[in-house]
Amino acid sequence: MSSKEFTWNRKHLIGLRELSREEIEYIFDTAQGFEQMSTRSVKKAPTLRGKVVVNLFFEDSTRTRNSFTLAANRLSADVIEFTQKSSSVNKGETLLDTAKNLEAMGIDIVVIRHSAGGAPKFLSRNINACVVNAGDGFCEHPTQGLLDTFTIRKIKGSLEGLKIAIVGDIAHSRVARSDIYAMTKLGAEVILVGPPTLMPAKINQLPVQVSYSLDSVIGQVDVINMLRIQFERMGANPFPSIKEYSHYFGLTVERMKKAKKDILVMHPGPINRGVEIESEVADGANSVILQQVTNGLAVRMAVLFLVNQAAMTKET
Repeated sequence: MSSKEFTWNRKHLIGLRELSREEIEYIFDTAQGFEQMSTRSVKKAPTLRGKVVVNLFFEDSTRTRNSFTLAANRLSADVIEFTQKSSSVNKGETLLDTAKNLEAMGIDIVVIRHSAGGAPKFLSRNINACVVNAGDGFCEHPTQGLLDTFTIRKIKGSLEGLKIAIVGDIAHSRVARSDIYAMTKLGAEVILVGPPTLMPAKINQLPVQVSYSLDSVIGQVDVINMLRIQFERMGANPFPSIKEYSHYFGLTVERMKKAKKDILVMHPGPINRGVEIESEVADGANSVILQQVTNGLAVRMAVLFLVNQAAMTKET
């Protein structure tokens, strides 16, 4: 199905599990149309002029928040930056009351990051504005999954038949889940790698392979995506020491000697250098980590554009 034959009709982006391959590819085709804007002398399009986007972030963020802010600005939208620390949430206001009060001010799109899984879906059912999930609990981080997949497709041409390793803290990673949904739908084979204590409980329900040895996998894969250990989401240390974890699952210069010459090295950030990845690898020739960040802007512009377009279509 070509882009010309496809119509986007979702006014919310909650997760990639529910998206079809055609929808994911349509987002990528739309993102490609926005890519060149960063190279222009005037880096603006009037696409969302008169619209208001609120970044409703209940968790810390650098890349995602700033990327959404810049994406909205590039599309000429007005942006409200919500910060929990200086909001009425600290006085007991609920998530829904916060969103409804912002909606009463005339907002059009809510970009939400929340520690509670399902918060974006809950909002989408209770407010009229478009809702875009910027990360919810352990559930999904759809725009990160999209930009990761978009980056691979852009460099490799296609994901069909590729082997992709996602390494590290799978159990607490919403990025891993969104990556799995997007990458497998586009034809890739995904291998999850990490200690048993960092694998999700119902891993057999995911369309993946599992390995507990990075050394046995690294020579086979075309792409390796290294994840940060999310200590802030753990109740206890899942392994004896950071040194031991790095020894078995860290991406080192020495370990890279076993990899394919054209392997892509990815990381969603923030990077803990010397833990899951050595600086020489993170900054090396195979690394596409900064390209992920660059591509994230075009992908998020595409998402904001598409959900708004669907909302306007539903109103007419």
